[in-house]
Amino acid sequence: MQRDRPMALGELKVVQSLSRRPVKVALPGPYLLTRLLSLECISDRVYVDREELAADIVKALREELAALLQAGAALIQFDEPVLTEVVYGRPSSQRCFMCGALASRREPQSELAFARSLVNQVTQGFPRDRLAIHICRGNWSRDESVALRGSYEPLIDTLGSLDVGAYLLELCTPRAGEIEILRDLPTDRRMGIGVVNPKSEQVESVEESLRRIERAASLFGAERLLLHPDCGFATFADSPVASASIAEAKLAAIAQAAAEYRGRRNTV
Repeated sequence: MQRDRPMALGELKVVQSLSRRPVKVALPGPYLLTRLLSLECISDRVYVDREELAADIVKALREELAALLQAGAALIQFDEPVLTEVVYGRPSSQRCFMCGALASRREPQSELAFARSLVNQVTQGFPRDRLAIHICRGNWSRDESVALRGSYEPLIDTLGSLDVGAYLLELCTPRAGEIEILRDLPTDRRMGIGVVNPKSEQVESVEESLRRIERAASLFGAERLLLHPDCGFATFADSPVASASIAEAKLAAIAQAAAEYRGRRNTV
């Protein structure tokens, strides 16, 4: 496998033509891609094992990362939602859509070590402050009962060892556990806080989002915070979890809450 064309460079250039604001680009992480593409009777026709497959994935992602940064992307986010499946995966008969679509895995500590290695191979040598990791517990259904649940505690050591400058995390659902556990992460990294739920049709009020911002600021310091939805709004392009109007309203709530918080800080 090799990268014979850009993955997201075209989309970046379109967004840059529409706005002068900094642009974040999200890419699938190397561990997620390795799990997705390492399939019996398919990948084994070309690769001896998944480590050999992973080496090509790392190479392709490094090439894409270099191109995006060269083109002016402000932040590159690598999505690794399957890390929660590693530590909270259900029996095969109860596995959710995302987990069931993935190749088999080894025991959790071995998988986490493999994931850490792959992410750091991709990011090595690139500016840390323009790199981020995203983790969630599933974003394909509005039915909360089918998504994984569990705190970030088993992933703290893994997160802390990743060579990225920001953690962009699902946090506004009870399934994510308590935010306080994240205080054990390195203090020189930025904390991305999910403040709206893209899987819910109910648009969060500005006050609701503001409370989440204030709580996170009290734990990590306002200067470290990044604000975002728990996950993206378009898991499936032809069947997104949120309509365009709902997504727009939720993004507006984040922007309004951020402006309100800045206003309050400036008057103290």
